[in-house]
Amino acid sequence: MYQPSELEQQFTAALKSIARRMDVKDYVEQTPQLNRILSHAAKRYVAGDHLQDGMAAGKKLAGRGYSLSIEYMGENTFDLAECEQAAIELKALIHELKLAGMPARVSFDLSHIGLMVSPSLAYSYLMDLAVQAAGTDIELFISMEESGKTDDILSVYNQAAAVYSGIGITLQAQLTRTLEDLAAVTSPRRIRIVKGAYQEPDHLSIARSPELNQRYLQLVEIAIQQGHQVSIATHDEVIINAVLERGWLQDSQAEIEMLYGIRPDLASRLQRAGQPVRIYVPYGHEWYLYLCHRIAEYPPNLYQAVIDMVSGQEMNNNY
Repeated sequence: MYQPSELEQQFTAALKSIARRMDVKDYVEQTPQLNRILSHAAKRYVAGDHLQDGMAAGKKLAGRGYSLSIEYMGENTFDLAECEQAAIELKALIHELKLAGMPARVSFDLSHIGLMVSPSLAYSYLMDLAVQAAGTDIELFISMEESGKTDDILSVYNQAAAVYSGIGITLQAQLTRTLEDLAAVTSPRRIRIVKGAYQEPDHLSIARSPELNQRYLQLVEIAIQQGHQVSIATHDEVIINAVLERGWLQDSQAEIEMLYGIRPDLASRLQRAGQPVRIYVPYGHEWYLYLCHRIAEYPPNLYQAVIDMVSGQEMNNNY
């Protein structure tokens, strides 16, 4: 298992803090040369800016036998018109998946479709999306955000999932509250379990450590025992090996879910071994925060980002 040094841990904390600063984000977006360089590094992890980019990457992966999650990136949207535009984009994504006959998950942050304005607005847009996806092989999947939003996210999710069964929820293993949140999901649902990418207060979270790995595996085991459809969203081979050793992918509704551009070699190896693998494909203009998180969660990704920025070569994720 990769163990970050103390310096790398400090780097991770600093990068997560920088990622949340709007002044830094605005500076990057308003400085053409810097924007161009960093956006090129983001292409390793993001399919592109537009819906057709996400669809193209999704079709290629589906053709190779992977299950799909596709995300239109964005969060913390306070402007009503921008919330509406995000909902329109997600509807267009559902429509394109229908036309292509592609079973998939459409993933998104509730704060992209109104949560920052009011939970009721996010619920309204979520229900609109659920109506459009109803009767298809398209699932809606709600991402989890900072701990301060968790209560509102779970409230909106519980209301919507009580009406439409094809809605899933993401839970973060790093939050100490998550055992209770999982226990509260009493009927079989669709659940994605992640470690968590956000910088959280020490009293609310578990740091990256063997303890967090154990908590992660505990949550997966409980979710499987409860009969949920479980996406084990990780690139950590220690966790993946433990999942395989315990047989959790056999005769259950569990799968491994991995981010686009992260360890395609591992995803391919698992799939060739007959394991169920889903690839999470993001697209959109809001790549800045996403890139910061990908580097922060695994500091050696910084080396690859620098190589990508300097080389200027087209990305080629080999799955």
